[in-house]
Amino acid sequence: MVANAAPVLTDAAYDSKIEGNVIFTRLDAAINWMRKNSLWPMPMGLACCAIELMATGASRFDISRFGAEVMRFSPRQADVMIVAGTVTYKMALAVKRIWDQMPEPKWCIAMGACASSGGMYRSYAVLQGIDRLIPVDVYISGCPPRPEALLEGLMRLQRKVEKESSLLEQKKAFLEALA
Repeated sequence: MVANAAPVLTDAAYDSKIEGNVIFTRLDAAINWMRKNSLWPMPMGLACCAIELMATGASRFDISRFGAEVMRFSPRQADVMIVAGTVTYKMALAVKRIWDQMPEPKWCIAMGACASSGGMYRSYAVLQGIDRLIPVDVYISGCPPRPEALLEGLMRLQRKVEKESSLLEQKKAFLEALA
């Protein structure tokens, strides 16, 4: 045992001396743990990447292992938008409207080269990256990316959600009113 060792801070602690198996944690850590393990995706399948998105939900790749099995087609029930495929200017307004209807906190995954940067389409009709319209949290490369790449992108998003300061961001207006 090392003398004068600094205590190690963790997100959760278990105390076996208290009857009833009590776990101590921070509120932010608990909220982020719940959010990262229950992401509800809004699939925006706009082109060929949508086929790989559907394959990710099938039994072979099973996106439900990561808590994202509930694909929601209503923006008011989703918290992750997966933009899969080519975004045309004609469709961009609909994507933006759906993004605005999603409740906070919300995240975006740009799946594939077309959603990330316009892909091979350098055309007047194609938006050169969805990040020009909405904020993107995770980019997944490929044309189309494999389902394994989408699962890796989902895990990256989970790591990002885990590190957020959820309580302060959500209640910023409330805390400012108290001060």
